[in-house]
Amino acid sequence: MELMMEFDFGKTAAIVITGNEILSGKVPEQNAQYLARELRALGVNLERVTIIPDQTKPIAEEIAFCKDRFDFIFTSGGIGPTHDDVTVAGVALGLSRKLIENPALSKMLRDSYPDRVNPALMKMAYVPEGTEFIFGAGLKSPVLLIENIYIFPGVPEFLVKKFSAIKERFQEAPFYLKKIFLRQDEEKIAEPLNKTLEQFPRLLLGSYPILHQKEYKVVVTIESKEIGLLEQATKTLLSFLPEESVYKVE
Repeated sequence: MELMMEFDFGKTAAIVITGNEILSGKVPEQNAQYLARELRALGVNLERVTIIPDQTKPIAEEIAFCKDRFDFIFTSGGIGPTHDDVTVAGVALGLSRKLIENPALSKMLRDSYPDRVNPALMKMAYVPEGTEFIFGAGLKSPVLLIENIYIFPGVPEFLVKKFSAIKERFQEAPFYLKKIFLRQDEEKIAEPLNKTLEQFPRLLLGSYPILHQKEYKVVVTIESKEIGLLEQATKTLLSFLPEESVYKVE
């Protein structure tokens, strides 16, 4: 359970995962989890994650929905040469932009794969009109940026390499975190959490039941972008809790 009042926590993000293999359970999803951790560490507030099929229309609809609601949109998957790689086309449709062949990408593909040049390969040279190329250290191919949409590959190793190379551009004020480990059941701490949030609305409060742990039953997380406020809120919440219920604070 996570509690928060309406408050601006800085830049926001959405993640759009495409892949029938994810939706069918054939392949475990890893990229959203990785991006969520990285974005949190960068101080970006992730607010939406969707997994949609390899179809142009659903991708376009999701992009159209997200583009004006979030500061950053990250797509993952569907950028290869096969028939079901339609993310780039979906993004173009969602932004009402034409797909055009980019000469630089075309040359890059021909130079990199001189023995494999065919229509399927050259499909990857087509991008939405107005696409920017973002290069980072160690990248042989760029991250595609259209407006506020960053297009990443679906293979986790490739996504990690590309995101790591450019992630500093997303740096915001960090989230500070405190954890309180409690011996009480979750329903007994709802009132203290609500009272704390009333006094400190610029907080993210979360409570998470822990099973099969003898020492404590719930972990409460307190997050803020203001370190002083975090310390004050932690002291306040602890004052609302019986001292014997607190196992430890980190």
